[in-house]
Amino acid sequence: MRRLAASEKKGGCKKASVAQPGLREAVEEAVADRTAGSPVDERIRWTNRSAAEIATEAVAQGFSVCADTVRRMLTDELGLRRRQAVKDEAGSTFPDRDAQFQHIARRRAWYERCGWPVISIDTKKKELLGEFFRAGRAYTDGVLHVADHDFASSDERLVPYGVFDTVWNEALLLLARGADTSQLASDAIWRWWQRLGRQYYEHAPRLLVLCDCGGSNGYRHHRFKEDLCELATRLGRDIEVAHYPPGCSKYNPIEHRLFCHVTRSMQSAVLRTIEVARDLIARTTTANDLHVVAHIARRTYIKGRRATDEFLDQMPIVYNKFLPQLNYTAPAWSW
Repeated sequence: MRRLAASEKKGGCKKASVAQPGLREAVEEAVADRTAGSPVDERIRWTNRSAAEIATEAVAQGFSVCADTVRRMLTDELGLRRRQAVKDEAGSTFPDRDAQFQHIARRRAWYERCGWPVISIDTKKKELLGEFFRAGRAYTDGVLHVADHDFASSDERLVPYGVFDTVWNEALLLLARGADTSQLASDAIWRWWQRLGRQYYEHAPRLLVLCDCGGSNGYRHHRFKEDLCELATRLGRDIEVAHYPPGCSKYNPIEHRLFCHVTRSMQSAVLRTIEVARDLIARTTTANDLHVVAHIARRTYIKGRRATDEFLDQMPIVYNKFLPQLNYTAPAWSW
């Protein structure tokens, strides 16, 4: 294979390659050899080959061309740009997806007109406590050394459960150890009410809870429903629940209005203790005056809790006529 001269690398190859017959066809063929089109639009071409790889292949075929020239041909002549994939296709299909979104919008608007609470709940990604690496960069005058592996025990894992008030743009994160359970979700809502919710909604007879379909607050979990009934009795208020359809968790308000900002507050920081995580989360804010309160849970949550036979026999849950599997109410009376 002929090596390019220094003059060619500095720009001479660009002029020489433009007039070479068949060069464009060779570049197009090299792109087509490793192309994955869009599954929804066959006109979209997608290749991960670099300009240097294509240039090397073209030189092997007898052309005089460098990576810069190939890069120019890809953009100017073939209309290709460097982009990354966009995560906007639903992971699953749900026949009443749009109808459920419209139902949630109507319920939210009604609660807001009444001045009643609308909260979004979910578990943030689990964090490692200790000398573990976290992505991100920070200003420093030295090198911060952490463990060269990310193997952690259950005691070194932090489970942050969030409750976000969509009206007042306030949130509470309950920082727990152990498992992500429905009891943790219930305790987080109770702690939010005691610290933030009560001052705004003391007059409200009920509250609306928005959540995903899976995890500790999944719509199929009877234990979650039982914990909600117990919480409704403690609060003295009905708890209406609306689950987002399967595969639509990113539309849950807490995801894009809270968790992304909390992640930014903790980037590059070494979470040596749970107190460090609490202090970093508590300083989270945005231009829209997001207010975040972080609490450390007093108990360790464990898996294995099941709904009691008494609850299953009486089933006090009041199911909505519209998509009852996703919409229901935990009444504020003891069963």
